[in-house]
Amino acid sequence: MSNDAAPVGEKLQKVLARAGLGSRREMERAIEAGRVTVNGQVAGLGERVTEEDTIQMDGKPLPSGEEKRLRVILYNKPIGEICSRHDPEGRPTVYDRLPRLSSGRWISVGRLDFNTSGLLLFTNSGELANKLMHPSSVIDREYLVRIQGQVDDDMKKRLTTGVLLEDGEARFTDIVESGGEGTNRWFYCVVMEGRNREVRRLWESQGVRVSRLKRVRYGSVFIPSHVRVGQWIEMEPREIDDLCITAGLPKLGQRPLTQAEKETLQRQRRKLRKSPGQGQQRKPTRRSNN
Repeated sequence: MSNDAAPVGEKLQKVLARAGLGSRREMERAIEAGRVTVNGQVAGLGERVTEEDTIQMDGKPLPSGEEKRLRVILYNKPIGEICSRHDPEGRPTVYDRLPRLSSGRWISVGRLDFNTSGLLLFTNSGELANKLMHPSSVIDREYLVRIQGQVDDDMKKRLTTGVLLEDGEARFTDIVESGGEGTNRWFYCVVMEGRNREVRRLWESQGVRVSRLKRVRYGSVFIPSHVRVGQWIEMEPREIDDLCITAGLPKLGQRPLTQAEKETLQRQRRKLRKSPGQGQQRKPTRRSNN
């Protein structure tokens, strides 16, 4: 039996990500670039820290416990926005419409491409974002897709059994038809990963064309009917708790809302409900058991 003592503290990049300064990978790059100090000394990658340590990034201390609150917002992305913070071509980005944070920054939970609309989650916790995106969390994503071309049972069977794409085998865990006419039909389909353009590539591997694509669910989170395209809504603490449990993170140091924060949340929700959005085309499909 080993007598080695257990490591003390947490890895620095994890602490920085949880503080909302970026994803864990981004924080690793910041440490390697010498932008982070611990107790006045330039930090090294993999260094462990405790609550007693003084940590700074770019000369600024981490947000204090009073400033820090785990936040998640749901955004109904329109077609025509990119998921990068800045675009050399000057196209609008999803970050243009998001509320400002007093400290840290919004981290996108996955991406949607330029021509895909629908549900996007953002959080100020790098740890939560990392867990929600990681394949080991096995979180399903559901899309509404309009297909141009003939779709038969054999094609659906191939798509749910597995198709070899250029980056490996992929499949839908569920496909449910949802109306349409002729060769233009709507389907709900579920994937368990967040690979680049995975839904489009799966359908196109069968010789059909995707003419519309919208994400309608991420895990247990749906787009509320009153959140129109281009609008966002902040999730309440109980909703965030459920999301953390889905990600396998039951405790992330969530502090209670102040009265002012509660009033802000209520005000924003009342504002959205005053101008109801387009009705959702369905109550989303069954969850896949695969």
